[in-house]
Amino acid sequence: MRFLNGVEVVGNKLPDPVTIFFILWFVVIAISAIVAKSGVSAVHPGTGETVAGVNLLSKEQLQLFLNNIVTNFTGFAPLGLVLVTMLGAGLAEKVGMMEVMLKSVADKIPAKLVTAAIIFIGIMANAVADAGFVVFPPLAALIFLGLGRHPLTGMFAAYAGVAAGFSANLIISMLDALVAGFTIPAAQIIDPNYTSTPAMNYYFLIASCFVLTAVGTFVTERYVAPRFDGTPYEDTGYDANAEVTPKEKKALKCAGIAVLIYAAIVVALCIGPNAFMKDPETGSLLASAAPLMAGMVPLITLLFFIPGIVYGIVSGKIKNDKDVAALLYESMAGMGSYIVLAFAAGQFLALFNSSNLSSLLAIKGAEWLKGVGLTGPVLIVVFVLFAGFINLFVGSCSAKWAIMAPIFVPMFMLLGYSPALTQMAYRIGDSITNPISPIFTYFPVILAYAKKYDKNMGIGTIMSAMLPFSLLFAVAWIIVLVIFMQFNIPLGPSGPIYYK
Repeated sequence: MRFLNGVEVVGNKLPDPVTIFFILWFVVIAISAIVAKSGVSAVHPGTGETVAGVNLLSKEQLQLFLNNIVTNFTGFAPLGLVLVTMLGAGLAEKVGMMEVMLKSVADKIPAKLVTAAIIFIGIMANAVADAGFVVFPPLAALIFLGLGRHPLTGMFAAYAGVAAGFSANLIISMLDALVAGFTIPAAQIIDPNYTSTPAMNYYFLIASCFVLTAVGTFVTERYVAPRFDGTPYEDTGYDANAEVTPKEKKALKCAGIAVLIYAAIVVALCIGPNAFMKDPETGSLLASAAPLMAGMVPLITLLFFIPGIVYGIVSGKIKNDKDVAALLYESMAGMGSYIVLAFAAGQFLALFNSSNLSSLLAIKGAEWLKGVGLTGPVLIVVFVLFAGFINLFVGSCSAKWAIMAPIFVPMFMLLGYSPALTQMAYRIGDSITNPISPIFTYFPVILAYAKKYDKNMGIGTIMSAMLPFSLLFAVAWIIVLVIFMQFNIPLGPSGPIYYK
């Protein structure tokens, strides 16, 4: 706890996150100039193309940056997702539906199980892709608020579940299909006849859900709650002791019926060989081009918007279209600080990617690890830690794996390990450092949410809250992986430990 206090103090002495991102602009530009003039380059293992450092101080690159400032901002991945989702979630909150719903839910869940439920739901939220980062943490904060506990405890537990538990789930999701799309071609470098499925890690993902839920609950109650429970927070107008009126209960019941009807329509659109929600080319629901996956953000928005409208009408808080518009205006008004932060972060990530520093770091690091000469479980553990380290600088799961899969999948196959094991080891490393990476695309999102309850919230406070999750999730996950290896337990269908 003293160490975490130190992390918080030091971290909060840093400038405002917006200022930090502006400083990082110039740091990346300076480093890119040094790397480019030094002639550093590497061969991309996937494409065979030479990747060289790009001098961002050159006339052409400065002109390109100036021309793309607006698109760097609008193209910042979480920006549109957050704002569009808030159209639905914000309306549901402002009309009062979320407050009443969470009070009803909180009354039914034993207090001792709430933290575990938050962690578990956070892990499961990965099934709806990145929407989990946007929707669930603020809801978890309200749940804890309703229990008389500090809302940031719930928010950080939810964020850890979604971010650090990114590669655990009870169902196969788009992420499984995404990483398998790089693993299988990489394995075919060694064995042209190699085939597998996106479910190659499924058994391990199921086991991970329950292990991480237990570990996350322990971390929340042992290390996070003592830092926040009992401390003051901003008054948001949420009255945890207010009774749910009969009219509100009726409105909530009608909203629930609306959700069921909406869900039934979505399910119906997924059924059949030419279903609307399937990818027209592959017929898959999990393909990135499938409307179910590509349209997940508006689908999530409607999941809140439709019952919010129904609740508002039945409760009497929405009488006409002007009331709806006013609620939408109000819900978006609080997103100003996040929009400013997104502008600064978007420019930094664009500069970092344009410099090729992220690719060079991943390729050079992979070459170093390949030449270390380790074997057995120790090699797998080092690979997990290496993937976690690279994740601090390269946020995209697919971008990293596109570089690393053609190196490590064949390498580990030659050592006798299956592509499924290599992929799972990578996914663990890719998950555990998500919560503590300041350049992770959803770090600004959680920072903006946290400021709602603490206007002076700094990076140090979030880092000190997230660090125990990252460390203990890493330890637990590695132990489970080693157990699977030692007892030769399949990681999933067509996912053996060893390659023959």
